[in-house]
Amino acid sequence: MTAHTSAPMLRVSGSRLTDGEGNTVRLRGVGLGGWMNMENFITGYPSTEAGMRQAVTSVIGPDRAALFFDRLLTSFFTEEDAALLAALGTNCVRIPVNYRHFESDLRPFEIIEEGFAQLDRVIALLGEHGIYSVIDLHALPGAQNQHWHSDNPTHVASFWLHRHFQDRVVKLWEVMADRYKDNPWVGGYNPINEPADPTGEAIGPFYDRLVKAVRAIDPHHVLFLDGNTYSTDFSVFREVYENTVFVCHDYALAGFAHGGPYPGYTRGEWVDAGHLRAAFDKRTRFQRETGTPLWVGEFGPVYTGDPEKDAQRYQILRDQLALYDEHQAGWSLWTYKDVGLQGLVSPDPAGPYLDRFGPFIAKKKRLGADRWGSTMEESADALEPLHRLIETEAPDWFAYPWGGRYQTDDLIRHVLIAQALLPEYAELFRGLDEPELLALADSFALGNCVRRQPLLDLLAENLGGSAPS
Repeated sequence: MTAHTSAPMLRVSGSRLTDGEGNTVRLRGVGLGGWMNMENFITGYPSTEAGMRQAVTSVIGPDRAALFFDRLLTSFFTEEDAALLAALGTNCVRIPVNYRHFESDLRPFEIIEEGFAQLDRVIALLGEHGIYSVIDLHALPGAQNQHWHSDNPTHVASFWLHRHFQDRVVKLWEVMADRYKDNPWVGGYNPINEPADPTGEAIGPFYDRLVKAVRAIDPHHVLFLDGNTYSTDFSVFREVYENTVFVCHDYALAGFAHGGPYPGYTRGEWVDAGHLRAAFDKRTRFQRETGTPLWVGEFGPVYTGDPEKDAQRYQILRDQLALYDEHQAGWSLWTYKDVGLQGLVSPDPAGPYLDRFGPFIAKKKRLGADRWGSTMEESADALEPLHRLIETEAPDWFAYPWGGRYQTDDLIRHVLIAQALLPEYAELFRGLDEPELLALADSFALGNCVRRQPLLDLLAENLGGSAPS
């Protein structure tokens, strides 16, 4: 391992990120989804992280639950993972975190110091391998968007409705800024992942307030700010803040679970390299017009297990990377490790975790219970009459953010059905002793994982690294 004891603090210089000597630094890497912000499709549970933790704790008790979840945090990312990413040629990891590690709803504004232990550990590991971290607050109190990845058990983004939640986030980021203000391996702060303020009226003033608060404590680190409506709408920004990257997310239509052939039609829309270019141009218009750096905070197709379809998904990724290279855009691929949908690596199907939870994960897939990974066609015999009812009786209804059909699907499949499955998942923990719980968590350690080698090879080729098998 090459030791990296220090790094120059990154800074925005026009349309580039630069180091302390003025050299251009193009941040390219992965997101560490499912680690300090767990997601249902990443580790295999249904519904939301808080709901899952509560259900598991009710079955095995708080001590054993803490043992399992703490070990999972430790095993999910270790020095081996940092070494693999360094070998590929990455220089950045975007680290999603859930506010619940640092503050409790029962004791708001009281910072949980122990919550920083794992984050500090991984930032240090990455720095030792010459990799910058971007800290991404992925789940905010009250939920900043309508979906599971903000740990939202409903479809209401209450963060935008209550000053209380906003005050807590300002306080948390003041603590974060004070803690990391002198750490050069922290590439910057991504304070709100995929905000979705339905009115668009609260987000602009809140960003003004948050930027001012962070800058008062840490004027040096780069801010990575997502646009509204899941990082697609940048009209909410009332000024171009100094030393700031405005982050777009760039998921390809044909790369979703419901995506069609590539090139080909998805939901009646032709998708080819030209379509990818047009989408990217639209999503980065604000950045190009303001002369600020281009950074794609999330992108990447999901994989199906069908070799022919997955070859097309890899081609989508190649075409996107070529486009980013053309524009010298930085990027963070979603996501590094999961149970098999998108990750570079996944737990061995024959290992303890997937041996125990594999049939349940298959059931979730059959029901389409995870929003990410659902084709919205599962259980059509049960859901289609409801869709027809809504479309007939409320034909003009457009629910933010993506319309009535998506909203109906989210409410029934991804809230109701997903929550109904929580007890079944939790029951799979019943009767396990401590060694068995630790073995489940250790299934996510890199040495117990299998690698999506074509994806590793593709990334290594683009980054100029190597993809050890």
